[in-house]
Parts: sequence; structure tokens; C-alpha cells
Amino acid sequence: MMKKIFPLLLAAMLSVSLFGCRQFDDDFASEGTSSQSTFSDSAAVSSEAPPAKDPVSIKLVAAGDNLIHNGIYDQARARAGGSGYDFNYAYQNVKSLINGDINVLNQETLLVAPTFAPSNYPLFSTPVEVGDLMIEMGFNVFTLANNHMLDKGTKGIQTSLEYFDQQKEKGVITAGQFRNQAELDEIRTITKNDVTVGFVSVTEHTNGLSLPANSDIKILYTSDEEAIEKQIKATKEKCDIVVVAAHWGVENSGVVHQENQKELAQKMVDWGAGLIIGTHPHVLQPMEYLQNPDGDKVLVAYSLGNFISAMNKAPCMLGGLLDLTITKNYAIGKTLVTSAALVPIVTHFDARYQNIRVYPYEKYTEELANKHGVKTVKGGYSRFNKAYLENLLHKTIDEEFLKGSVVNSD
Repeated sequence: MMKKIFPLLLAAMLSVSLFGCRQFDDDFASEGTSSQSTFSDSAAVSSEAPPAKDPVSIKLVAAGDNLIHNGIYDQARARAGGSGYDFNYAYQNVKSLINGDINVLNQETLLVAPTFAPSNYPLFSTPVEVGDLMIEMGFNVFTLANNHMLDKGTKGIQTSLEYFDQQKEKGVITAGQFRNQAELDEIRTITKNDVTVGFVSVTEHTNGLSLPANSDIKILYTSDEEAIEKQIKATKEKCDIVVVAAHWGVENSGVVHQENQKELAQKMVDWGAGLIIGTHPHVLQPMEYLQNPDGDKVLVAYSLGNFISAMNKAPCMLGGLLDLTITKNYAIGKTLVTSAALVPIVTHFDARYQNIRVYPYEKYTEELANKHGVKTVKGGYSRFNKAYLENLLHKTIDEEFLKGSVVNSD
């Protein structure tokens, strides 16, 4: 009997001994170098990518030319009762439309009064109270490269920049005017909801005015494509999407110029622009999507017309605000315009340029149109009415943008 039991006991003892060795080796490995089994498990865990963050979006609103003729600042001075300027009346009907996370304005005329006396066309000087009100309304990006930027010479540029220096603590940035190369090289960005937007501002010309040969001031002209390409690419490295403000085209013309606008727009898209906002013609021009090298759609609004003015041409009474959604998609690593709409606006004045103000198109009535001062001013249009505006709007802007266009939604 003992002979039968002994082999069984011996087998059991060997089994316990071997098991004990294996357990000891695992414990030792956990305190020192990992075993093959442990390494494989940890490698599998580390190779799993964390889940992508949900996309985030911001709203961007952009306005066209803030063109301050003497009729606008004269009425503001009268409304202030002889002390300063009160521009509220001119803009009160459209204040609620400036409701983006980022609100962009082309400040067409230099904000340099009282350093310079207020002045009208052709060499503008505008009271700084206009800028104060624009910032109060919500504009936090001012594009400054335009054909009137040298109206008061180098001192005008310096005075303009001094005003905006004082607004930086309010979160305001500018693009397009630079004291020197170092300022030109500074990348202009603003961040909202983890979306960083960069801005580049260029102009086609400066009305034949030029800087002194020894001036350090820098301007980006559309003819200097090498410099624009460099600026767009440098900005792209520091932000999620690049917005180019382009002051170009033919004044009072709704026709987009093939070479100076269309071809340059495509080049800027190829260089990295994610949105192009056009100004200068003082009238609306068409909007369209171009394609970038990645196959994404990039919006180009060739001209938004005037935000406000006291011009005498009927087409110049119709302008627009861009109302856009910009979405940062972490999963695909892209930030794109995902919806776009044009919100039409109308500049109105009574007889003899009195009471100049802006209305949302949807609130602009037939009664107002029939009394518009442009019907009787020199060079105006006697048949101006709401139907005229309606036809001009739909002739210029595709319905997809008037209803709201959804793109790049994948």
C-alpha cells in the first residue's frame, strides 16, 4: 500500500514546488524588469489612442467699409450737444447683429481726430469716438489696410496705431498697419472657445500716396505676392485658421476682377487662407467657395460693400454682414468654415444727407425706401425703391448664402 502512495505523494510535492517557482518569478518580475507577458499587456494598452474631443465652434461676424463722411460726423457732433461726438443714432438699428465671438470691421477711415481735424473725402480723418462705439458694439478685430490708410501720411498711421494700442486691454487686435518690420512679423491672433483665428490684412493700393523712402512703416500690397504668401504661411503656423482681409477690386462695380481678385484669391487659398473677406468696391460682390489643396471648401466674399457711408450711388446703399460658423474638428485635425450666410443691410439717409443710419434689410420698409435721400441728391437714382434693392441683392448673392450655406460638415 505504501509503495502505491509514495509515488503519488512525490508527484504532488514536485507539482507544488514547480508552481511555487513560477509564482516567485512573476513576483520578482513585477518588482524589477517586466516579464514578456506584462510588457505585451502594457504595450496593448498604450497603443490605444484616447477618444477625440468633440468639435467646438465659434461665430464670426464681419462687416464691410466703415466709411465716415462729414455728414456722419457732423450729425454726431450735433447730437452730442456741442461736446464730442455721439454716433449711436447711426448704428443703433444694427447693434444686435454684431453678435459673434469674433467681430471683424474694415475701418476705412483713419481714427485720428482730434490729433487731426475731422475731414472728408478725399483725405479722411475720423473722430476716435467712432472706434469707441465700434468696440462697445462688439468689434474686436479691425482690419486697417485700405486705400485711405495714408490719407494723413506717416503721422496718421502712427496716430491710428496709438489709438488702437490703448484698446488692447479690451481684447482688441488690428491687422494691416505696422510701424516697422518687427510689427509686421508679429502674428495677429484671437482665441475663442479653443479656436485660434489669425488675421492678415492687405490692400491693392493707397490712392497713389506712398511712404517716404526712409520710413519704417510697412504695408502689405496685393502686388507683393511673395510677402503675402510668407505672412499667410507664418500665421497658419500659429493658429487654427487664417482669415485674409483683402481691400481690392473696382469701386462701385459689382463685377469681380479676374486677375486682381479671383486669381489672387485662389493663390491665397493655396497658401493657407481659410477665409477671405473682401472690401473696397463699396458695393456687394458675389460670394463663392474655392478649393484648397486638401480638397476643403474655402469661402471668399469678394466685397461686403459699406457698413455705413454717405455716398450718392444707389448700389452703395446695399451692404452685408458675414455671419459664419467656424468649427475646430479635433478628430480630423482641421478648422473650417462650416456654415455661412450674408445678412443684408441698408444705409439710409433723408433728404440732403440728413439722419444717416443703417438698417437690417429685413426691417427696411418700402416707405423708407421711397423717402431715401439718394433719390434726390446729385448723382443719385430717382427710381430707388425696395424692389431695386431686392433685385440687386438677388442678382449679386447666390440664394445659398441668403438662406445660409452649410459646408465642410464631414
